[in-house]
Amino acid sequence: MAPSPRTLLGFAFTAGDLLLELDAEGTILEVVGAAQALLGMAEATLPGTAILDLVHESDQALVSALLATAEEGRRRGPVPLRLARAGEHGAVLSLRSLPGNGGRLSCALTGGPIPMRPPGDGLYDRNSFEAVARGLGEAARATGRELELAMVELTGLARIRAAMDAKAAMNLDAKVGGALRSEIGALGAAARLSDERFAVVRQTGGSTASMARDLSRALALVGEDVTVSAQAAPMESATPARLGRAMRYALDDFIAEGLKEHPPASMAEAMNRSVRRTLARAGELGVAVSQRRFTLAFQPVVRLSDGALHHHEALVRFEENASPFAMVRLAEEFDLIEELDRAVCEQAVRRLRADRTGALTLAVNISGRSVGSSPFIEGLQRLIAATPNLAGRLIFEVTESAAIDDLALANRHIQALREAGSLVCLDDYGAGAASLAFLQALAVDIVKIDGRYVRDLAGGGRDAALVRHLVKLCGELKVRTVAEMVETREAEEAARAAGVDFGQGWWYGRPADVPEAPARHDAMPARRKGASESWR
Repeated sequence: MAPSPRTLLGFAFTAGDLLLELDAEGTILEVVGAAQALLGMAEATLPGTAILDLVHESDQALVSALLATAEEGRRRGPVPLRLARAGEHGAVLSLRSLPGNGGRLSCALTGGPIPMRPPGDGLYDRNSFEAVARGLGEAARATGRELELAMVELTGLARIRAAMDAKAAMNLDAKVGGALRSEIGALGAAARLSDERFAVVRQTGGSTASMARDLSRALALVGEDVTVSAQAAPMESATPARLGRAMRYALDDFIAEGLKEHPPASMAEAMNRSVRRTLARAGELGVAVSQRRFTLAFQPVVRLSDGALHHHEALVRFEENASPFAMVRLAEEFDLIEELDRAVCEQAVRRLRADRTGALTLAVNISGRSVGSSPFIEGLQRLIAATPNLAGRLIFEVTESAAIDDLALANRHIQALREAGSLVCLDDYGAGAASLAFLQALAVDIVKIDGRYVRDLAGGGRDAALVRHLVKLCGELKVRTVAEMVETREAEEAARAAGVDFGQGWWYGRPADVPEAPARHDAMPARRKGASESWR
């Protein structure tokens, strides 16, 4: 038995509060439902009105894109949007062109919250997009949905835009933003990476070929002057946090390296290559850490009072000359940093045990993320306790202090390491706006001054004044200072004149496979009477 009209209407209202029938251009033909409640307008006033007039101007390009890509038998949406009525009112819109309906479109509107998106074209910038994508990943995981990351290239768009006046360019940006947002559905976001490259997070489902075709139709730019290509990578293989990091690294990798190897035939190939390379490198790093496939290099740190060696910093080096900076960053991105820090500390302690003279002192780097981990700190305490004569010979340099979420907890962990006989250094001081807050919250023995300031120290000016004031502040707090990137005699003399206690850099020696004495230079200062022999 065929369902009655009343039954069909009931089914329809389960999908929307207001039902509209539109012609192909988006003019309202028929209306059924809560027009007054949703739009603040009577049903009788709506026929003959363009649906765009019901939508806030910031979302008109989005609805135009949906209309332009409506096909018989296909549903477009649902998409959240903002309504044009006075006040703050949102809705969710879906479109469908039923077969044999003469091109007419069935439209459902349901009341909803105001969608949160950037002003202007509605596209996020790079950093905001990453944050939003992490939130979307958490929401998808909670609801059992699957997301994908799509990369889109609009080749030729920048040239067309450059030939436009300011108003036309703004309209084009809105059109592009609307077209991209029409692809994200109810759970997604879109971002502008460059003039012609864009990223989209959306629910898995539609093909990228269909996406590229829809974007081409929605933009309807001059002939074939703009070529659209797209490719998506599924995001269901890891937790949202890891996926957020994978996405960030993949975007970085693509922008920096994706087109440098033998040029890919398309944006799709570049995206696939970038994602595969990123995930492969993460896997390789995990194996390298777990199997201890890395070595330590040693760089001397000297007392500026007399140029004598005080200790060496132990720096991690991976096989096949892999960049330590890139690999450490990868470890931080993929939650491998604790394991890497633990492995480096174990290697350093093994080296100290093998030193029969008892004169070797090493500093090792540990990330702010590791400092915030109670299991990591407890493991270090056990390692120190199990090693005789280690007190004073192992120094911990806290890097990536911005990664510390709980300063009070981190300070308790730092004090535990100090009580175990190790000294603690706050690395790269001055590299972030929060440095003063960290120095205020974390009781440490040493502060290492960021090399950017040290390099310019000899020239005087603002950086020199900053270093002098920092050294004075640290002196009042009974904290010693290290100048890194000391590469010339002038830099060394400027650091000494500023009152810095210790120096590190190529002037004294590059990292070496074995701990070596620092380079000696003529006219080294005579040792000052009473110069300190320790960090304290």
